[in-house]
Amino acid sequence: MNSLPTIPLFSSGRIVATPGALALLEKAQKSPSEFLSRHLRGDWGDLSQDDKAENEFSLKHGFRLLSSYPITDTATLWIITEADRSVTTLLLPAEY
Repeated sequence: MNSLPTIPLFSSGRIVATPGALALLEKAQKSPSEFLSRHLRGDWGDLSQDDKAENEFSLKHGFRLLSSYPITDTATLWIITEADRSVTTLLLPAEY
């Protein structure tokens, strides 16, 4: 059973994406909204248990949130929501 909420846990603010992230998603024929939805519902993707716990702490205390999703065997998408929830960015790790 999926225990993820069906509604967002926090505000995304303005949503932006780097050219690299958009190119990766287009090449993989994946929608940015699929990963954004997961991020906003607290599915942090492919993170260690420590990083997931850090996100849970950050969610409660208003710090930055990071999700990581493998898109291909060799490429990963990161989504970062800033602490003030003013902006959420889709980017590649190399663009950080």
